[in-house]
Amino acid sequence: MRAKYFKGIIAVAIVMMLCFCIVPQSYAQDTHLTYQLVNYADGTFSHNLNVVVPVSLNDYYHSLSHRSSSDTDFPKFVTPHVLQPVADCLRQIYPDDEDFANGVLTLVHQIPYEETLQAYYAVEVMLRNKGDCDLLSIIAASVMIAGGLDVVLLHYMSEQHMNIGVHLEEVPQDARSRVYSLTNKDVTYYVAECTCPNWQQGWRVGECPNDLKDISVRILPLTETEQVAPGQVSASFEKLEPTTIDLKINPPFTTEGNSITAQGQLSPNISNQEVTLYCCFNGGSWEILSTVVSEKNGSFAYTWNSKTSGLLDIRASWNGNDQYAGTTSQTGNTIIIPFYLIAITATAITAVSICIIVFLRTRHKKPTTDSPPILPSPESPESQQP
Repeated sequence: MRAKYFKGIIAVAIVMMLCFCIVPQSYAQDTHLTYQLVNYADGTFSHNLNVVVPVSLNDYYHSLSHRSSSDTDFPKFVTPHVLQPVADCLRQIYPDDEDFANGVLTLVHQIPYEETLQAYYAVEVMLRNKGDCDLLSIIAASVMIAGGLDVVLLHYMSEQHMNIGVHLEEVPQDARSRVYSLTNKDVTYYVAECTCPNWQQGWRVGECPNDLKDISVRILPLTETEQVAPGQVSASFEKLEPTTIDLKINPPFTTEGNSITAQGQLSPNISNQEVTLYCCFNGGSWEILSTVVSEKNGSFAYTWNSKTSGLLDIRASWNGNDQYAGTTSQTGNTIIIPFYLIAITATAITAVSICIIVFLRTRHKKPTTDSPPILPSPESPESQQP
């Protein structure tokens, strides 16, 4: 009975190890987006902006807190750094601050409007390709701040609406109606509406919807927005060339405290590029593991000691540049075996071995050669009579 019990323990341990080790590597899908931009001198179409969002960025922001119990929580969703490449591209064709702000509005006006209860970060909104007034305002504010503008969120509580205020050194010249503005700490912010069903005839900086004129508005400063992120989107007016990252994790399984190495290859072979490694334990949230720099041949490696047991998933992500699209590797994995499982397995193996030895010794023991003693036969009653 004991032998069967310990054999069962060993079988379970082996099955667990095999299940973790044969987990297939899954391939992440990055998202490619395209936005149209216009020339504000005459309003004609002029450019296609190609944006690639690595799936690792979406997973990273998805793992962060989305709590938004009041309007004071909205500034944390404004993320300028991650959208810096978008702002850089827009600045190439819109060097003037007013034109740049209107270019950003043209971009967000192309995202379909849809009422949304939950708050999302800017990258998540772009990937969902839909959002309401506050989500579109979050994207617009992120890109404008990345482009060097001073921006605030404007919350019209009575109308349950949000847009943004943009500070410009001069009064907007391209507004097609009366210019509306607000003042906060002696700084003038011009109203910029971020929702519009027709992006080609969308709102411009300084123009204000009729139902928002002359009503109370709450100004939310954006002085503490996210300044650093684990990665960025890639953006270009040219078609971005595809890239790949090949990632391998060694060893396929190990024990707590031992070293693990993530080795990868960026193709094409580009040197001095920052590659971000993300990790996920036991199906939890993705976290930043480390950032490494690619070598001359595009290769990179990172070694660390495991401290947590279970299934460890690893991804590598590169932001890309104005020529190459960013990319995310397949998900590699390894199993980190806890010490207690090793102890149980070793104990079980030892116990089973002892049981087998005892069983074999008992089974093959030679029978004794001694004959049983011969007892005298009892006398009959007749022989006992005198």
